[in-house]
Amino acid sequence: MLTSLIDVRRALESEALVPCFQPIVALCSGRVAGFEVLARWNHPDHGLILPEKFISLAENNGLIGKLTRQILTKTFQSAALFPKPLFLAVNISAIQLRSLSLPRQVRDVAEEYGFPLNRLTVEITESALVSNPQRAGRIANEFRSMGCKLALDDFGTGYSSLAHLQALPFSKLKVDRSFVQDMTCQPRSRKIVAAVVGLGHSLDMVTVAEGVETQEQADMLLGLGCELAQGWLYGRPMPAESIPDWIASVGHPVSTRTPVENNNVATCSLDARPAQRLAQLQAIYDGAPVGLCFLDKNLRYISLNQRLAEMNGAPVSAHVGRTVHEMVPKLFPILEPYLRRALNGEVIPKIEAPRPATRPGESDRTTLLSYQPAFDEAREVVGISIAVLDVTTL
Repeated sequence: MLTSLIDVRRALESEALVPCFQPIVALCSGRVAGFEVLARWNHPDHGLILPEKFISLAENNGLIGKLTRQILTKTFQSAALFPKPLFLAVNISAIQLRSLSLPRQVRDVAEEYGFPLNRLTVEITESALVSNPQRAGRIANEFRSMGCKLALDDFGTGYSSLAHLQALPFSKLKVDRSFVQDMTCQPRSRKIVAAVVGLGHSLDMVTVAEGVETQEQADMLLGLGCELAQGWLYGRPMPAESIPDWIASVGHPVSTRTPVENNNVATCSLDARPAQRLAQLQAIYDGAPVGLCFLDKNLRYISLNQRLAEMNGAPVSAHVGRTVHEMVPKLFPILEPYLRRALNGEVIPKIEAPRPATRPGESDRTTLLSYQPAFDEAREVVGISIAVLDVTTL
């Protein structure tokens, strides 16, 4: 079936364009956090037609504003079907980002039907920011001043630029489905997802994964620290009238808190973010009664605690960036076989080894060493974590 401009005009005139709603869930709890609003054409003969069949026609012929208003009006008319504090996410066309009146138009429709703007997320693609970034920035900031959240959509698939994240007040970063769908079988995609999630965390942004279809993908995303997800695993886009029954069905509990509260991620209170994890790790390192270190694949010290530095007879700062062979040359021939085995992925616990004295007048010591290979998102060894316990007097 070919869609013509005349068809699109008739669809608008007959109010045939309708919103469908795809669930967005909190990965750590499985609770519904919100819905993305997706435009559909309810065709009398062909059923629901996807937006790629009509959005570009509307954009190229000056109809996108009318189309968006029709979708927003029907969306906000249905607001009572969405329990608080569920949010709604709407997509803004690149062409619409040229109109400085857009935020006011969205506000007027939301206020007409009593939908709070602090429960509205405006999704903007990177490509929409390219033609006139200054004007897009003004529009984005006005949305933010109205209380809306901003999400950067399709990150990494178009005109990617960290300048967009720096210049505009985004609070959410969406991981494109193309990376999510390949992440369980493509190590590079998995690493890209991990990098995007880490970037979002470092900028205090909620990360949302699109196109989640399997539990394996969901588990992997949760392990990487992604907060929200959407996709067929949780539910396909549905008409507004189906929302209450879907929410009431078993397995669809509603979140009791918003995904962004006071600029802090509020999805899972027990889930430490990267900065917190680093602080926790440093506290463990500093307080441990055993020597601890992490080596990279070249057997260079990336980090270590004061206890191990004392065992090796040199300051912490003297270790970082240098190899085990450089720091403990007498001990290295004893350690090397175990280090090589750990780099091949083997866990080696409790190996007893002598430790030559590092200072004049000291006697040799006996140590117990444990080697734990560290794996990245692709299950490739990226280094070795080592624990050293002095058992001379035990």
